[in-house]
Amino acid sequence: MKKRNWSMLEGEPGKALFFFAFPMILGNLFQQFYNMADSVIVGRFVGEDALAAVGASYALTTVFVMIAIGGGIGASVVTSQYLGAENFAKMKTSVSTALLSFLGLSVLLGVFGLCFNMPILTALNTPENILADAGVYLRIYFIGLPFLFMYNILASVFQALGDSKTPLYLLIFSSILNVVLDILFVTQFQLAVAGVAIATVIAQGISALISFSLLLKKLQGFSVPKGEFKLYDRRMLGSMIKVAIPSMLQQSIVSIGMLLVQSVVNGFGSSVLAGYTSGTRIESICIVPMIAMGNAVSTFTAQNIGANNPERVRCGYRAAYKIVGVFAVLICVILLVFHKGIIGIFLEEGSGALAYETGVSYLSFIAFFFVFIGLKAITDGVLRGAGDVVVFTAANLVNLTIRVSFAFLFAPIIGVQAVWIAVPIGWAANYVISFIRYRTGKWKDKKVIDEKKYDSSKSER
Repeated sequence: MKKRNWSMLEGEPGKALFFFAFPMILGNLFQQFYNMADSVIVGRFVGEDALAAVGASYALTTVFVMIAIGGGIGASVVTSQYLGAENFAKMKTSVSTALLSFLGLSVLLGVFGLCFNMPILTALNTPENILADAGVYLRIYFIGLPFLFMYNILASVFQALGDSKTPLYLLIFSSILNVVLDILFVTQFQLAVAGVAIATVIAQGISALISFSLLLKKLQGFSVPKGEFKLYDRRMLGSMIKVAIPSMLQQSIVSIGMLLVQSVVNGFGSSVLAGYTSGTRIESICIVPMIAMGNAVSTFTAQNIGANNPERVRCGYRAAYKIVGVFAVLICVILLVFHKGIIGIFLEEGSGALAYETGVSYLSFIAFFFVFIGLKAITDGVLRGAGDVVVFTAANLVNLTIRVSFAFLFAPIIGVQAVWIAVPIGWAANYVISFIRYRTGKWKDKKVIDEKKYDSSKSER
């Protein structure tokens, strides 16, 4: 095996984090590009109602995306800690256990979604004029849910192995394919909302299959003694679930909050929903570097906790502050200067004035507050990577509670603006709670594996 080309145990922590996170940032941007391409194409070539229909579906579909990502993080923490301890047999077992478990979960969730998508949309007060199209989009989406889950779990495994470039290359490929198919199905085959959903499923399916074949090849580089590898380990699954459930919650907070406040936005009509959809599409892109840094810190922490080096984790955490601070300033400047033009990508200023004004208002407000989600993400990343999940979970629940309760209480008084005022309040509260836990230092003793360092010379025999 090549000399520790997976390792985040050596070198300057800030540099290691940045160069590990950068491909993740680019990859996540391309993943967001899936959804933005759907919105731009249906908004431009089909109409405002089609854009609103995709937006009404987006809040629900993103919850499932974040469940998949959270599950991948749970698997990656266990895999990274075994990798840091150089126990390659257990590391491989953790990978196969994760893939089998989450494939089964994705099938169950897909069946659930197919059966209940219309009642959920109705319960969310989806406007009647877009209900049918939103239902079509969701039904096709749920058919392809296993592909979505498998790709995200596989991407997390690659990152746990210290490889953040392979998921990037696959996302670039699938994003380009998705856009080409979007244009083909919508403009040539006239499939409207159904077309963008079909394009997404096909692109994700091909990407998942390629990713799986590449992972099998990569794992061959980690030699293990004969008989040490197990295809499935229930106890190991328990360790993954311990981290995965809070991680699913943490990754889903934004999406669950969007879903629960969707009914508030829906109550203002399809035009406001279209504007809000365009604004949240841009928000989802802006938070990408923050979430990627949080995930990088999580992998960094897990490997170094596995190697019994918590002081290096502290150094990496301090370096991450500087990185997210720079990102926050850049995002703020870009949005303040270009927010009208950005919303104009989705909506013509003259064709839907209320929708356009809603999107512009949202972006011009939220631009100032992305630093809070950055600080939240990296602090949560330390706790998650160490396996310290109790306070981490509570902090994210507080975030969700603030966002939902504020929106429901104040939207009738101050209007739809209450929905976005609640966002930075929730992020800031989450960060403060997680930071207090970090300062106690108790996360250092929460390792999710209890393994002695594996004899690497033995594994080479």
